[in-house]
Amino acid sequence: MSEKERMLSKKLYRAQGEELKTIRQKGQKLVRLFNDTTEEESTYRTELLTEIFDEVAGNIYMQPNLRIDYGKNITIGKNFYANFDCVLIDVATITIGDNVMFGPHVCLYTAGHPIDPTVRNSGLEFGKSIVIGNNVWIGGSSVVNPGVTIGDNVVIGSGSVVTKDIPANTIAVGNPCRVMREITHDDKVFWEAQQADYWAEVAIEKRMT
Repeated sequence: MSEKERMLSKKLYRAQGEELKTIRQKGQKLVRLFNDTTEEESTYRTELLTEIFDEVAGNIYMQPNLRIDYGKNITIGKNFYANFDCVLIDVATITIGDNVMFGPHVCLYTAGHPIDPTVRNSGLEFGKSIVIGNNVWIGGSSVVNPGVTIGDNVVIGSGSVVTKDIPANTIAVGNPCRVMREITHDDKVFWEAQQADYWAEVAIEKRMT
């Protein structure tokens, strides 16, 4: 079994081998090119992102700077947005669903290291996959730790450290991140009313111009 196969099987592995080094360098070269782009190069940015990641379903927009380990262990759904300074440490797979939004400096860490210092100092490490569901908003400066699954329609408050799975249709905040409350039908009614007011105001403004 190669070190790459061990890594993706969530076994202990060494990251220093030539195979993983080559994949890392390719991904990080593409990220460097992405981070050097300007706001006028939106098409080129999208092209680079689709090359960095294993799969992009469509409509991706990320602000530089971006940081990854490999890139090719990440799949992203439709309509993904990430604000500045996103960090995706993908020694295990990262799966991001549709209609997901990241605030600035959101960090997803799949990498783990042995608790025993002798084993850790030998250079062995491991990874655990992260899964982000559909329609998720993760607030700025949040950290998602190895092995976490975040369910559909979740809102994670800014500055949270997510150490355990978060169930669907909830708002969760804190360090460690805990569910604060469920997202209810009342929330839907309130925000749909706000949306209706917005479009009514826009319609009036258009008639006045």
